[in-house]
Amino acid sequence: MTSESRPLSRLIGSLLWGNSIALSWMWGLGLFFSVQFTIDFGLRGLLFFALFNCLGLFLFGFITHQIAKRSHGSESLAKFFQQWSRPFRLAFFLYQLLAITLTIFALIRYAWQPLGLEPNILYLPLTALVILMAGILFGEEFNIRRIKYSHGVLFLFVAAAIGIMLSHLGSRYFVGASFPGRFVDHDFLTYAGYVIPICIGFLIGPWLDLQQWQRAVQIHRENISITSAYFFGAILFGALLLFHGVLGLWAFSSGAKELVHTGIAGYAYSEDLVTRILSIHAGSQPWFFGAYLTFLAICILTTLDSGYIALRWFLKSNVNRSNHPIFSLIPSWLLTSPIIPFVFCALVAVTAAAVGLELEYFMIFFATFFVGYEALSIGRAFMNGPVSVIPQVKMFCIGSLAVVIFSFGYLSHLPLFQILSALMPLGYVVWLMLKPMAGEDFAAGSDELDQVSPQEVAPLRASSDSRTVLELQPTTAPTVPAHSIAGHFEGKWFVHTFIATYADTNSVGNVYFGMYAMWVGKTRELFFNQVMPKFNLRETPYYILTRSFEHKFVRETREFETVTVRIRVASYNRKFVTLEHEIADSHGDLLGKGSQSLLFVSSTDYKMLDIPQDIVSAFISYA
Repeated sequence: MTSESRPLSRLIGSLLWGNSIALSWMWGLGLFFSVQFTIDFGLRGLLFFALFNCLGLFLFGFITHQIAKRSHGSESLAKFFQQWSRPFRLAFFLYQLLAITLTIFALIRYAWQPLGLEPNILYLPLTALVILMAGILFGEEFNIRRIKYSHGVLFLFVAAAIGIMLSHLGSRYFVGASFPGRFVDHDFLTYAGYVIPICIGFLIGPWLDLQQWQRAVQIHRENISITSAYFFGAILFGALLLFHGVLGLWAFSSGAKELVHTGIAGYAYSEDLVTRILSIHAGSQPWFFGAYLTFLAICILTTLDSGYIALRWFLKSNVNRSNHPIFSLIPSWLLTSPIIPFVFCALVAVTAAAVGLELEYFMIFFATFFVGYEALSIGRAFMNGPVSVIPQVKMFCIGSLAVVIFSFGYLSHLPLFQILSALMPLGYVVWLMLKPMAGEDFAAGSDELDQVSPQEVAPLRASSDSRTVLELQPTTAPTVPAHSIAGHFEGKWFVHTFIATYADTNSVGNVYFGMYAMWVGKTRELFFNQVMPKFNLRETPYYILTRSFEHKFVRETREFETVTVRIRVASYNRKFVTLEHEIADSHGDLLGKGSQSLLFVSSTDYKMLDIPQDIVSAFISYA
């Protein structure tokens, strides 16, 4: 590719990714609540709604671009996300589940139920099944590298649908655009009770959206500016929001005012106004009605297929990195497939639609519960210090408390409580990060139980009151170890002690460097023999192979020195086991340390296997 064509290709890439970003962010919340917010607060409310939505999307792209530039290479952002996201994995998963559930629910509640098809018990699950299968099908067909092209084609249908609707509206499109909203202008507190939680949720909402993180990582891999892609995406997304919101104003001014329905606590809900008025006139304007349903369906579809791909990426990544033994017992396809979460989301969405819930009940969590996690995740991206864990119990409690306070304010028509509930998680996160001894909240959980031993800090030197008979002997005449020559366990460590001899040394009398690896290998074999005494090499269905080995030399030793090799299982996942080792002399001084990675292959065709069950059973108590 010539240098002249590279800027053009990057521009095209930015436009394609911007289109995909905009469509994936047109999920149930922004798509339908834009109509509700516009009817409630008029054109001013719509502009405010669109502004903060677009600003949050653009800022996410701009900030992640700056993060990606901290390190060189196309994988810099992927490496950052892998480490940074670890303590927020549960929040990411719950956020994605709720977003998918809300999106399926919104299409059913505001695009299908207004059609009045009966019997409800038949059409409701069938509609959910169609939505579910479409999302899964497109998610399976297009991965993250190809999704920008599929979304590019789908946008052509969106543009055509919008063109058809505009042609039917003509000059009537802006009728009622100056409508001030059902809430009068001087009712500032009511306005603020909606605007402040929504603005907070939209400004930082993308930080817990797996779809946006996966896009940012892929955009950076393709050497395209994340900032420019999200700039185009924010502009297009804002245009779609404005179109749908003003379409809601037209519907309200064209006779749909009577179609606003009252729900819980006396609130009026108008998310389905456009669908209702167009379905009433579907006989005289079928193209208008069909174009609107096409617009809604594609906006929902491009969210669901993105969610499917992002969930698969997230689940595979976490299963491959996790050391939990349960992952070795469950088939990998069951753990990494998004189908089960999608089915769960569909069931919840169908139930919610059947009992007549509204979009606002799902929105509460995005304006309160997740705000603390989002704010903390942004802070941890720019503050030095340990990020291995976060205070999960505290974060869950403050998020749940915010949900309760918002619900009380919403049901009691007290907007001040709604404002308080959105600001409370932000205030707590600021306190959590700036309070004295804040680092204690972010220390690894194991630090509270397993303090660093002196052996891990400096030389492996035992205290004076715990020296063994072996350590009291001169190095020139060591005694035979008191334990079995086959080795023994000290907690999780397998320990093998022996005496270095002339055969282990080189020409100057020091132990030859290669012998340290030989000693570790021998100790590993004794370790295996101890935990798997019935292992038969002739009958085994698998072989254990060494994938990698590394060793750091700390100091040398000589012949007739008593040497202790300690080895243990450090970690494991579905495919690999990591062993770590330490070598010390008779004084407890560290001679060297390192690690090795093991893999398992079939004894018949040498194909890679998951960790065999008998290995898991044998090693589980020592991991």
